[in-house]
Amino acid sequence: MDYVEAIAYLHSLTDYETKRVRRYTPEAFNLARIQRLLEAVGNPHQSFRSVHIAGTKGKGSTSAMIESCLRTAGFRTALYTSPHLHTFRERIRAGGEKIGRDEVVGLVKELQPLVERRPALTTFEVITAMGFLHFARSAVDMAVVEVGLGGRLDATNVLTPEVAVITSISLDHTYLLGDTLGEIAQEKGGIIKPGIPTVSAPQRAEAIQALERISRERDAELVEICRDWDYETGPADREGQTFAVRRVVDGGSPLDGDYWIPLLGRHQLENAAAAVATLDVLRRRGFEIPADAVDQGLREVQWPGRMEILSQDPLVVVDCAHNPYSARTLRDALEEWFPDRNWVMVFGASADKDVAGMLESLVPISDYTIVTRADHPRAMAPIELADIVADVGGGAEVSLNVRKSLDRALAMMDPDNGLLATGSIFLVADLREAWARHTGLPLPEGDGE
Repeated sequence: MDYVEAIAYLHSLTDYETKRVRRYTPEAFNLARIQRLLEAVGNPHQSFRSVHIAGTKGKGSTSAMIESCLRTAGFRTALYTSPHLHTFRERIRAGGEKIGRDEVVGLVKELQPLVERRPALTTFEVITAMGFLHFARSAVDMAVVEVGLGGRLDATNVLTPEVAVITSISLDHTYLLGDTLGEIAQEKGGIIKPGIPTVSAPQRAEAIQALERISRERDAELVEICRDWDYETGPADREGQTFAVRRVVDGGSPLDGDYWIPLLGRHQLENAAAAVATLDVLRRRGFEIPADAVDQGLREVQWPGRMEILSQDPLVVVDCAHNPYSARTLRDALEEWFPDRNWVMVFGASADKDVAGMLESLVPISDYTIVTRADHPRAMAPIELADIVADVGGGAEVSLNVRKSLDRALAMMDPDNGLLATGSIFLVADLREAWARHTGLPLPEGDGE
Protein backbone atom coordinates (compact mmCIF):
# COMPACT_ATOMS: atom_id res chain seq x y z
CA MET A 1 0.00 0.00 0.00
CA ASP A 2 1.32 3.44 -0.91
CA TYR A 3 0.03 6.86 0.15
CA VAL A 4 -2.46 7.27 -2.71
CA GLU A 5 -3.81 3.78 -2.05
CA ALA A 6 -4.12 4.56 1.67
CA ILE A 7 -6.22 7.65 0.95
CA ALA A 8 -8.34 5.69 -1.52
CA TYR A 9 -8.95 3.02 1.13
CA LEU A 10 -10.16 5.63 3.61
CA HIS A 11 -12.60 7.03 1.06
CA SER A 12 -13.83 3.52 0.22
CA LEU A 13 -15.48 3.42 3.64
CA THR A 14 -18.80 5.14 4.34
CA ASP A 15 -17.80 8.73 3.58
CA TYR A 16 -20.27 11.44 4.53
CA GLU A 17 -17.98 14.13 3.08
CA THR A 18 -18.59 12.82 -0.44
CA LYS A 19 -22.12 11.46 0.04
CA ARG A 20 -25.12 13.31 1.36
CA VAL A 21 -26.01 12.20 4.88
CA ARG A 22 -29.66 11.26 5.11
CA ARG A 23 -30.15 11.30 8.85
CA TYR A 24 -28.17 12.67 11.81
CA THR A 25 -29.05 9.78 14.09
CA PRO A 26 -27.17 7.27 16.24
CA GLU A 27 -27.56 4.78 13.39
CA ALA A 28 -25.50 6.96 11.05
CA PHE A 29 -23.36 8.69 13.70
CA ASN A 30 -22.56 6.37 16.58
CA LEU A 31 -20.02 7.08 19.31
CA ALA A 32 -19.99 3.40 20.28
CA ARG A 33 -18.23 2.52 17.03
CA ILE A 34 -15.34 4.96 17.50
CA GLN A 35 -15.12 4.07 21.21
CA ARG A 36 -14.68 0.38 20.39
CA LEU A 37 -12.06 1.17 17.75
CA LEU A 38 -10.12 3.41 20.14
CA GLU A 39 -10.30 0.76 22.88
CA ALA A 40 -8.78 -1.75 20.45
CA VAL A 41 -5.73 0.49 19.98
CA GLY A 42 -5.27 1.43 23.64
CA ASN A 43 -7.48 4.54 23.96
CA PRO A 44 -4.86 6.98 22.64
CA HIS A 45 -7.18 9.97 23.20
CA GLN A 46 -6.75 9.52 26.94
CA SER A 47 -3.01 10.22 26.77
CA PHE A 48 -3.21 13.93 25.95
CA ARG A 49 -5.23 16.95 27.02
CA SER A 50 -7.45 18.74 24.57
CA VAL A 51 -9.51 21.74 23.52
CA HIS A 52 -12.68 20.69 21.68
CA ILE A 53 -14.30 23.11 19.18
CA ALA A 54 -17.75 23.03 17.56
CA GLY A 55 -19.81 25.64 15.70
CA THR A 56 -21.12 26.51 12.26
CA LYS A 57 -18.54 29.10 11.23
CA GLY A 58 -15.10 29.95 12.52
CA LYS A 59 -14.14 26.54 13.93
CA GLY A 60 -11.02 26.24 11.82
CA SER A 61 -9.82 29.80 12.33
CA THR A 62 -10.39 29.63 16.09
CA SER A 63 -8.66 26.24 16.28
CA ALA A 64 -5.67 27.55 14.35
CA MET A 65 -5.37 30.60 16.62
CA ILE A 66 -5.52 28.57 19.83
CA GLU A 67 -3.01 26.01 18.57
CA SER A 68 -0.60 28.70 17.37
CA CYS A 69 -0.67 30.45 20.77
CA LEU A 70 -0.23 27.21 22.73
CA ARG A 71 2.70 26.16 20.53
CA THR A 72 4.30 29.58 20.98
CA ALA A 73 3.85 29.20 24.75
CA GLY A 74 6.00 26.07 24.62
CA PHE A 75 3.45 23.28 24.50
CA ARG A 76 3.83 20.28 22.22
CA THR A 77 0.56 20.77 20.32
CA ALA A 78 -1.65 18.89 17.92
CA LEU A 79 -4.29 20.23 15.55
CA TYR A 80 -7.14 18.16 14.06
CA THR A 81 -9.35 19.85 11.46
CA SER A 82 -11.54 18.98 8.48
CA PRO A 83 -12.05 19.10 5.59
CA HIS A 84 -8.62 19.83 4.16
CA LEU A 85 -7.83 22.48 1.59
CA HIS A 86 -5.21 20.74 -0.57
CA THR A 87 -3.89 17.59 1.09
CA PHE A 88 -5.28 15.12 3.58
CA ARG A 89 -2.12 15.63 5.64
CA GLU A 90 -3.38 19.09 6.71
CA ARG A 91 -6.02 17.44 8.90
CA ILE A 92 -3.58 15.85 11.35
CA ARG A 93 -0.71 18.01 12.66
CA ALA A 94 1.64 17.62 15.57
CA GLY A 95 4.10 20.29 16.63
CA GLY A 96 2.87 22.47 13.76
CA GLU A 97 3.86 19.86 11.15
CA LYS A 98 1.51 17.94 8.86
CA ILE A 99 1.46 14.19 9.36
CA GLY A 100 3.93 12.45 7.06
CA ARG A 101 2.89 10.30 4.12
CA ASP A 102 4.64 7.27 5.62
CA GLU A 103 2.79 7.80 8.89
CA VAL A 104 -0.53 7.92 7.03
CA VAL A 105 0.24 4.65 5.27
CA GLY A 106 1.43 2.99 8.48
CA LEU A 107 -1.68 4.01 10.42
CA VAL A 108 -4.05 2.87 7.67
CA LYS A 109 -2.31 -0.52 7.48
CA GLU A 110 -2.41 -0.84 11.27
CA LEU A 111 -6.11 -0.01 11.50
CA GLN A 112 -7.29 -1.86 8.39
CA PRO A 113 -7.71 -5.30 10.06
CA LEU A 114 -9.67 -3.72 12.91
CA VAL A 115 -11.83 -1.74 10.49
CA GLU A 116 -12.65 -4.79 8.42
CA ARG A 117 -13.96 -6.53 11.54
CA ARG A 118 -16.17 -3.48 12.11
CA PRO A 119 -17.66 -2.76 8.65
CA ALA A 120 -19.98 0.05 9.85
CA LEU A 121 -17.07 2.39 10.65
CA THR A 122 -17.07 5.61 8.62
CA THR A 123 -14.20 7.41 6.93
CA PHE A 124 -14.27 10.21 9.50
CA GLU A 125 -14.27 7.78 12.44
CA VAL A 126 -11.20 5.99 11.12
CA ILE A 127 -9.42 9.28 10.38
CA THR A 128 -10.21 10.43 13.92
CA ALA A 129 -8.64 7.27 15.33
CA MET A 130 -5.60 7.85 13.10
CA GLY A 131 -5.28 11.39 14.37
CA PHE A 132 -5.53 10.41 18.02
CA LEU A 133 -2.96 7.62 17.56
CA HIS A 134 -0.57 10.04 15.85
CA PHE A 135 -1.01 12.59 18.63
CA ALA A 136 -0.42 10.01 21.36
CA ARG A 137 2.70 8.67 19.66
CA SER A 138 3.96 12.22 19.09
CA ALA A 139 3.67 12.80 22.86
CA VAL A 140 1.64 15.98 22.48
CA ASP A 141 0.69 18.00 25.55
CA MET A 142 -2.46 19.56 24.13
CA ALA A 143 -4.56 18.73 21.09
CA VAL A 144 -6.89 21.30 19.55
CA VAL A 145 -9.65 19.22 17.96
CA GLU A 146 -12.33 20.51 15.62
CA VAL A 147 -15.70 18.76 15.39
CA GLY A 148 -16.48 17.27 11.99
CA LEU A 149 -20.28 17.66 11.93
CA GLY A 150 -22.69 18.74 14.64
CA GLY A 151 -21.18 17.84 17.99
CA ARG A 152 -23.33 15.51 20.07
CA LEU A 153 -22.81 12.47 17.83
CA ASP A 154 -19.51 13.49 16.23
CA ALA A 155 -16.64 11.00 16.48
CA THR A 156 -14.47 13.59 18.24
CA ASN A 157 -16.96 13.79 21.11
CA VAL A 158 -15.22 10.89 22.85
CA LEU A 159 -12.88 13.53 24.26
CA THR A 160 -13.16 14.98 27.74
CA PRO A 161 -11.40 18.29 27.12
CA GLU A 162 -9.91 20.90 29.40
CA VAL A 163 -12.26 23.40 27.76
CA ALA A 164 -14.88 23.30 25.01
CA VAL A 165 -15.43 26.12 22.51
CA ILE A 166 -18.53 26.86 20.46
CA THR A 167 -18.06 29.32 17.62
CA SER A 168 -20.80 31.20 15.77
CA ILE A 169 -23.93 29.11 15.17
CA SER A 170 -26.06 29.68 12.09
CA LEU A 171 -28.40 27.69 9.87
CA ASP A 172 -26.43 25.02 8.02
CA HIS A 173 -26.99 21.29 7.54
CA THR A 174 -30.60 21.99 8.56
CA TYR A 175 -31.78 18.71 7.05
CA LEU A 176 -29.54 16.98 9.59
CA LEU A 177 -29.24 19.18 12.65
CA GLY A 178 -32.61 20.95 12.81
CA ASP A 179 -34.56 23.80 11.27
CA THR A 180 -33.98 26.37 14.02
CA LEU A 181 -30.98 27.92 15.72
CA GLY A 182 -32.11 26.38 18.98
CA GLU A 183 -32.14 22.87 17.53
CA ILE A 184 -28.74 23.32 15.91
CA ALA A 185 -27.31 24.77 19.13
CA GLN A 186 -28.61 21.73 20.99
CA GLU A 187 -26.51 19.50 18.70
CA LYS A 188 -23.43 21.76 18.86
CA GLY A 189 -23.82 22.03 22.62
CA GLY A 190 -23.54 18.27 22.83
CA ILE A 191 -19.78 18.75 23.31
CA ILE A 192 -20.39 20.46 26.67
CA LYS A 193 -19.24 18.02 29.36
CA PRO A 194 -20.27 17.95 33.04
CA GLY A 195 -18.08 20.32 35.03
CA ILE A 196 -15.94 21.32 32.02
CA PRO A 197 -15.89 25.04 31.15
CA THR A 198 -17.12 26.15 27.74
CA VAL A 199 -16.38 29.35 25.81
CA SER A 200 -19.01 30.65 23.40
CA ALA A 201 -18.54 33.19 20.64
CA PRO A 202 -21.32 35.79 20.31
CA GLN A 203 -24.58 34.00 19.47
CA ARG A 204 -28.08 35.00 18.56
CA ALA A 205 -30.62 34.74 21.37
CA GLU A 206 -32.11 31.38 20.44
CA ALA A 207 -28.69 29.74 20.23
CA ILE A 208 -27.22 31.16 23.43
CA GLN A 209 -30.35 30.25 25.37
CA ALA A 210 -29.89 26.62 24.33
CA LEU A 211 -26.20 26.66 25.29
CA GLU A 212 -26.97 28.27 28.64
CA ARG A 213 -29.60 25.62 29.37
CA ILE A 214 -27.20 22.77 28.57
CA SER A 215 -24.47 24.36 30.68
CA ARG A 216 -26.79 24.67 33.69
CA GLU A 217 -27.92 21.06 33.32
CA ARG A 218 -24.30 19.87 33.23
CA ASP A 219 -22.98 22.26 35.88
CA ALA A 220 -20.47 23.61 33.35
CA GLU A 221 -19.20 27.19 33.43
CA LEU A 222 -20.18 29.07 30.26
CA VAL A 223 -17.91 31.97 29.31
CA GLU A 224 -19.61 34.24 26.79
CA ILE A 225 -17.95 36.75 24.48
CA CYS A 226 -19.82 40.09 24.73
CA ARG A 227 -20.94 39.21 28.26
CA ASP A 228 -17.89 38.00 30.20
CA TRP A 229 -15.40 39.28 27.64
CA ASP A 230 -15.49 42.42 25.48
CA TYR A 231 -13.53 43.20 22.36
CA GLU A 232 -13.13 46.38 20.31
CA THR A 233 -12.06 46.72 16.70
CA GLY A 234 -8.92 48.65 15.85
CA PRO A 235 -7.05 49.77 12.73
CA ALA A 236 -7.14 47.39 9.78
CA ASP A 237 -5.54 47.14 6.36
CA ARG A 238 -4.96 44.45 3.77
CA GLU A 239 -2.22 42.88 5.90
CA GLY A 240 -4.35 42.32 9.00
CA GLN A 241 -6.22 43.99 11.84
CA THR A 242 -5.83 45.12 15.43
CA PHE A 243 -8.28 44.56 18.28
CA ALA A 244 -8.47 45.05 22.03
CA VAL A 245 -9.92 42.35 24.27
CA ARG A 246 -10.55 42.21 28.01
CA ARG A 247 -12.35 40.13 30.57
CA VAL A 248 -15.01 42.28 32.18
CA VAL A 249 -15.71 39.96 35.14
CA ASP A 250 -13.63 38.82 38.11
CA GLY A 251 -11.17 41.69 37.91
CA GLY A 252 -9.95 41.13 34.39
CA SER A 253 -7.27 38.82 33.04
CA PRO A 254 -3.50 38.93 32.48
CA LEU A 255 -4.36 38.28 28.82
CA ASP A 256 -6.30 41.55 28.50
CA GLY A 257 -4.70 43.77 25.88
CA ASP A 258 -4.23 44.78 22.26
CA TYR A 259 -3.50 42.15 19.63
CA TRP A 260 -2.98 41.89 15.86
CA ILE A 261 -4.04 39.06 13.55
CA PRO A 262 -3.21 38.56 9.85
CA LEU A 263 -6.74 37.29 9.11
CA LEU A 264 -9.15 39.71 7.42
CA GLY A 265 -12.83 40.33 8.13
CA ARG A 266 -14.33 41.67 11.35
CA HIS A 267 -15.89 38.25 12.00
CA GLN A 268 -12.38 36.99 12.69
CA LEU A 269 -12.26 39.24 15.74
CA GLU A 270 -15.10 37.22 17.29
CA ASN A 271 -13.01 34.13 16.69
CA ALA A 272 -9.88 35.79 18.09
CA ALA A 273 -11.72 36.98 21.21
CA ALA A 274 -13.02 33.44 21.76
CA ALA A 275 -9.47 32.13 21.33
CA VAL A 276 -8.08 34.54 23.94
CA ALA A 277 -10.91 33.68 26.36
CA THR A 278 -10.20 29.98 25.85
CA LEU A 279 -6.51 30.47 26.55
CA ASP A 280 -7.48 32.37 29.71
CA VAL A 281 -9.62 29.43 30.86
CA LEU A 282 -6.64 27.14 30.33
CA ARG A 283 -4.44 29.60 32.25
CA ARG A 284 -6.90 29.55 35.15
CA ARG A 285 -6.79 25.73 35.03
CA GLY A 286 -3.05 25.78 35.66
CA PHE A 287 -1.49 26.02 32.21
CA GLU A 288 1.27 28.62 31.87
CA ILE A 289 0.26 30.86 28.96
CA PRO A 290 1.86 34.33 29.07
CA ALA A 291 0.40 37.29 27.20
CA ASP A 292 3.48 37.65 24.98
CA ALA A 293 2.98 34.08 23.71
CA VAL A 294 -0.64 34.91 22.88
CA ASP A 295 0.48 38.05 21.08
CA GLN A 296 3.08 36.19 19.01
CA GLY A 297 0.83 33.20 18.39
CA LEU A 298 -1.96 35.39 17.01
CA ARG A 299 0.48 37.32 14.84
CA GLU A 300 1.85 34.13 13.31
CA VAL A 301 -1.40 32.19 12.77
CA GLN A 302 -1.96 30.83 9.29
CA TRP A 303 -5.35 29.78 7.96
CA PRO A 304 -5.45 30.11 4.14
CA GLY A 305 -8.58 30.31 2.03
CA ARG A 306 -10.49 32.61 4.37
CA MET A 307 -10.79 36.06 2.81
CA GLU A 308 -7.30 35.46 1.51
CA ILE A 309 -5.74 37.91 -0.92
CA LEU A 310 -3.87 35.90 -3.54
CA SER A 311 -2.86 39.00 -5.51
CA GLN A 312 -3.05 42.76 -5.06
CA ASP A 313 -2.71 43.55 -8.80
CA PRO A 314 -4.93 42.20 -10.16
CA LEU A 315 -6.93 41.93 -6.96
CA VAL A 316 -7.79 38.26 -6.37
CA VAL A 317 -9.62 37.19 -3.21
CA VAL A 318 -10.74 33.69 -2.21
CA ASP A 319 -13.05 32.72 0.62
CA CYS A 320 -14.57 29.41 1.73
CA ALA A 321 -18.04 30.84 2.52
CA HIS A 322 -20.50 27.98 2.07
CA ASN A 323 -23.81 29.05 3.62
CA PRO A 324 -25.97 32.19 3.58
CA TYR A 325 -24.65 33.49 6.90
CA SER A 326 -21.02 33.20 5.82
CA ALA A 327 -21.84 34.73 2.42
CA ARG A 328 -23.41 37.78 4.11
CA THR A 329 -20.40 38.02 6.41
CA LEU A 330 -18.08 37.86 3.41
CA ARG A 331 -20.03 40.58 1.62
CA ASP A 332 -19.82 42.86 4.68
CA ALA A 333 -16.07 42.25 4.92
CA LEU A 334 -15.51 42.94 1.22
CA GLU A 335 -17.46 46.19 1.43
CA GLU A 336 -15.35 47.31 4.40
CA TRP A 337 -11.93 46.24 3.09
CA PHE A 338 -12.54 47.13 -0.56
CA PRO A 339 -15.11 49.97 -0.60
CA ASP A 340 -16.68 50.84 -3.97
CA ARG A 341 -15.16 47.72 -5.53
CA ASN A 342 -17.35 45.35 -7.55
CA TRP A 343 -16.34 41.86 -8.42
CA VAL A 344 -16.06 39.35 -11.18
CA MET A 345 -17.15 36.28 -9.25
CA VAL A 346 -16.21 32.65 -9.78
CA PHE A 347 -18.76 30.60 -7.84
CA GLY A 348 -19.15 26.90 -7.16
CA ALA A 349 -20.97 25.14 -4.35
CA SER A 350 -21.93 21.74 -3.02
CA ALA A 351 -25.33 20.42 -4.01
CA ASP A 352 -26.54 20.07 -0.40
CA LYS A 353 -26.08 23.77 0.44
CA ASP A 354 -28.51 26.71 0.41
CA VAL A 355 -27.06 28.06 -2.82
CA ALA A 356 -29.84 30.60 -3.40
CA GLY A 357 -29.27 32.05 0.06
CA MET A 358 -25.58 32.53 -0.67
CA LEU A 359 -26.13 34.05 -4.09
CA GLU A 360 -28.72 36.53 -2.79
CA SER A 361 -25.87 38.22 -0.90
CA LEU A 362 -23.14 37.87 -3.51
CA VAL A 363 -24.79 38.52 -6.88
CA PRO A 364 -25.58 42.20 -6.08
CA ILE A 365 -21.86 42.99 -5.63
CA SER A 366 -20.84 41.12 -8.78
CA ASP A 367 -20.52 42.78 -12.17
CA TYR A 368 -20.07 39.40 -13.81
CA THR A 369 -20.63 35.88 -12.47
CA ILE A 370 -19.06 32.67 -13.71
CA VAL A 371 -20.43 29.42 -12.31
CA THR A 372 -18.35 26.29 -12.31
CA ARG A 373 -17.75 23.13 -10.32
CA ALA A 374 -14.87 22.01 -8.17
CA ASP A 375 -13.36 18.56 -8.56
CA HIS A 376 -15.54 17.04 -5.84
CA PRO A 377 -18.40 14.50 -5.95
CA ARG A 378 -20.86 16.78 -4.13
CA ALA A 379 -20.32 19.78 -6.42
CA MET A 380 -23.49 21.14 -8.02
CA ALA A 381 -23.60 21.15 -11.83
CA PRO A 382 -22.79 24.60 -13.28
CA ILE A 383 -25.99 24.70 -15.35
CA GLU A 384 -28.02 24.28 -12.15
CA LEU A 385 -26.03 27.05 -10.50
CA ALA A 386 -26.74 29.32 -13.48
CA ASP A 387 -30.47 28.75 -13.05
CA ILE A 388 -30.25 29.75 -9.40
CA VAL A 389 -28.28 32.90 -10.27
CA ALA A 390 -31.14 33.78 -12.65
CA ASP A 391 -33.70 33.08 -9.90
CA VAL A 392 -32.04 35.69 -7.65
CA GLY A 393 -31.97 38.30 -10.40
CA GLY A 394 -28.57 37.85 -12.00
CA GLY A 395 -26.97 36.23 -14.99
CA ALA A 396 -24.11 33.79 -15.18
CA GLU A 397 -21.70 32.32 -17.64
CA VAL A 398 -21.24 28.56 -17.36
CA SER A 399 -17.70 27.21 -17.24
CA LEU A 400 -16.72 23.56 -17.18
CA ASN A 401 -13.82 23.79 -14.74
CA VAL A 402 -12.10 26.15 -12.34
CA ARG A 403 -8.99 26.68 -14.48
CA LYS A 404 -11.04 27.91 -17.43
CA SER A 405 -13.16 29.99 -15.04
CA LEU A 406 -10.06 31.77 -13.77
CA ASP A 407 -8.85 32.56 -17.30
CA ARG A 408 -12.28 33.87 -18.28
CA ALA A 409 -12.65 35.95 -15.11
CA LEU A 410 -9.28 37.62 -15.62
CA ALA A 411 -10.26 38.45 -19.19
CA MET A 412 -13.54 40.04 -18.04
CA MET A 413 -12.00 42.26 -15.34
CA ASP A 414 -11.50 45.99 -15.69
CA PRO A 415 -9.28 48.12 -13.41
CA ASP A 416 -12.17 48.76 -11.00
CA ASN A 417 -12.94 45.07 -10.51
CA GLY A 418 -11.60 42.43 -8.20
CA LEU A 419 -11.82 38.71 -8.75
CA LEU A 420 -13.71 36.84 -6.04
CA ALA A 421 -13.79 33.04 -5.85
CA THR A 422 -16.13 31.52 -3.27
CA GLY A 423 -18.89 29.01 -2.53
CA SER A 424 -17.01 26.07 -1.01
CA ILE A 425 -13.65 25.01 0.35
CA PHE A 426 -13.29 22.73 -2.67
CA LEU A 427 -13.78 25.60 -5.12
CA VAL A 428 -11.21 27.69 -3.23
CA ALA A 429 -8.69 24.85 -3.25
CA ASP A 430 -9.06 24.41 -7.01
CA LEU A 431 -8.81 28.17 -7.61
CA ARG A 432 -5.65 28.46 -5.49
CA GLU A 433 -4.08 25.66 -7.53
CA ALA A 434 -5.21 27.27 -10.79
CA TRP A 435 -3.76 30.62 -9.68
CA ALA A 436 -0.42 28.99 -8.87
CA ARG A 437 -0.33 27.46 -12.36
CA HIS A 438 -1.33 30.77 -13.95
CA THR A 439 1.39 32.73 -12.16
CA GLY A 440 4.10 30.07 -12.11
CA LEU A 441 4.13 29.94 -8.31
CA PRO A 442 4.83 26.63 -6.54
CA LEU A 443 1.78 24.42 -6.52
CA PRO A 444 0.18 23.61 -3.17
CA GLU A 445 0.87 20.01 -2.23
CA GLY A 446 -1.94 17.71 -3.30
CA ASP A 447 -2.65 14.08 -2.48
CA GLY A 448 -2.11 12.86 -6.02
CA GLU A 449 1.41 14.30 -6.33
